[in-house]
Amino acid sequence: MYRTRPIAALIAATALAASALVAGTGTAVAAPAYTVTPLHFAVKTGADGATACDIVGDLYLPTTASAAKPVPAILTTNGFGGSKDDQAGIGKAFASRGYAVLSYSGLGFGGSTCKITLDDPDVDGRAASQLVSYLGGKRGIAFTDAAHTSPAPALTVVRRDRKDHRGTASVNDPRVGMVGGSYGGQIQYAAASVDPRVDTIVPIITWNDLSYSLSPNNTSQITGVQTAVPGAAKLVWALGFSALGVADGVKNAPGDPGRLLPCPNFATFVCPALLAAATTGTLDPAGTTNLRHASVASYVKKITVPTLILQGEHDTLFNLNEATATYRALQAQGTEVKMIWQKWGHSDSTPAPGEIDLANPDPATQYETKRVAAWFDRYLRDKNVSTGPEFSYYRDWVPYTGIATPAYGTSERFPVGTSTKYFLSGKELTPSSSAVAAGSQSFLTPVAGLPTSTDRLDVVGSYVPLPETDLPGTSASWTTPALVKKVDVVGSPQLTVKVDAPGAALSRAAGPLGKLVVFAKVLDVDPAGKATVVNELVAPVRVPDVTKPFTVTLPGIVHRFAAGHSLRVVLAGGSTNYRGGLTPNRVTITTGSTDQVLTLPVVP
Repeated sequence: MYRTRPIAALIAATALAASALVAGTGTAVAAPAYTVTPLHFAVKTGADGATACDIVGDLYLPTTASAAKPVPAILTTNGFGGSKDDQAGIGKAFASRGYAVLSYSGLGFGGSTCKITLDDPDVDGRAASQLVSYLGGKRGIAFTDAAHTSPAPALTVVRRDRKDHRGTASVNDPRVGMVGGSYGGQIQYAAASVDPRVDTIVPIITWNDLSYSLSPNNTSQITGVQTAVPGAAKLVWALGFSALGVADGVKNAPGDPGRLLPCPNFATFVCPALLAAATTGTLDPAGTTNLRHASVASYVKKITVPTLILQGEHDTLFNLNEATATYRALQAQGTEVKMIWQKWGHSDSTPAPGEIDLANPDPATQYETKRVAAWFDRYLRDKNVSTGPEFSYYRDWVPYTGIATPAYGTSERFPVGTSTKYFLSGKELTPSSSAVAAGSQSFLTPVAGLPTSTDRLDVVGSYVPLPETDLPGTSASWTTPALVKKVDVVGSPQLTVKVDAPGAALSRAAGPLGKLVVFAKVLDVDPAGKATVVNELVAPVRVPDVTKPFTVTLPGIVHRFAAGHSLRVVLAGGSTNYRGGLTPNRVTITTGSTDQVLTLPVVP
């Protein structure tokens, strides 16, 4: 019987360096403040709960934890293509701070069986819920072997709650929070949506609506980042993630061959969705529906626990608008939520000095780690500590040493800044509504959605540097004179424009594939004339109706346009990283009135 036996007794032999000697010196190494136990978990997933999967994980336990002195728990899992080992830094850091930490490989990754379902609440969410039950002391879930023949002891050292967040009593309700990035961020929403025993979450650089992430349209939003008209398919990101998922499936196929059919290592709908996007340049309705099902945007009303959102400013996969959409939805429904915009994301994964390092998180030297630690202390330990400002954002123009706190601007509200207008005027941008000049620019969109730019490539841009430019005759642009003083932008620029595209006006009735596709971007032009797309962020637009003005909400930025630099906005016919419209169109933009304007959220 394992009713009161602590699990640490089972794995005393695997405690990290507990009695090791430094080789050749005879000097004892101090034992760590925690132990690590490899475990296997037998879970049932799917809408019907009938699909059996094996999850591999590592349990980090403080050596001081006991049934008499139970500790709160943290559940964490990997980003796409990773494994439980990627979370070792979180496990060690928070176990050393007195938390039980369970790190596991998500389904389809890192030794865990079953297919990748993109953090579907019915699959990945249900699986995570059963790990919550294990943390709450439930038997029959954890084993010491992959065959599930050797049960692990029931866990008795995690603090338990009498009731969950719906007020329902439960005997297996641990005090537990979740943390993780990207794919390991969305799973937190999925788990919290199906399991009210989850007490708080800290999702990092993840999505709001996966149909927007993979095929965004940045105009005419219905709610959050969603639009009724599908967008333009991302090419490089989709290819990269497909390759990662298939490679993991092939690697583990000998023990789980069923995961390779009919769509290799992915849920069945993924392959047809990818094929449709590659063929047409956008998602089909079925693909959109399935991707939204695996997105917090579809079930945000079920997220009622305190949520700390961290999102990356350098991220062409899940841009700041996604975090903004989730933040606003949670805030509107009364859920406790705060948001941090950090420097690093999927497009630049190197934290600035003093930012969070998930491989070695340290609250003493890292700004976001300090915020996360305080968040868990508040909501898992009930400590009366500050959880920081409502909104924080990293400013790369602020010099500092050590922890990144001075580089972060803060606010007790969101959004921030004052709307500042720059009007389209001939080929210029002017802040004066009385100085708008008449003029026109025309360009061609390409056939078959081919790229007409050399924007930096997603995923591999740092390895394949390209000059950022558009081919002649494929874009229109408007540029300010050299700025007299700096302009600091924090938030999403908006471009309102009216185009004349006779071909698209005729074909728009044919549905999404007949609509005009263009790409908007904001550039910083230095005094030497070198133009750089801010944070490599491009906004695809599938124009709902080319006979009417439309407004583009570009991805959010935190950027200083320095004095002496110029600000430029470009509307282009194609992009390196996206599939554009299938049919060529001649597009003309005529200026001369104040209704065509770039609006920037500017902070002092």
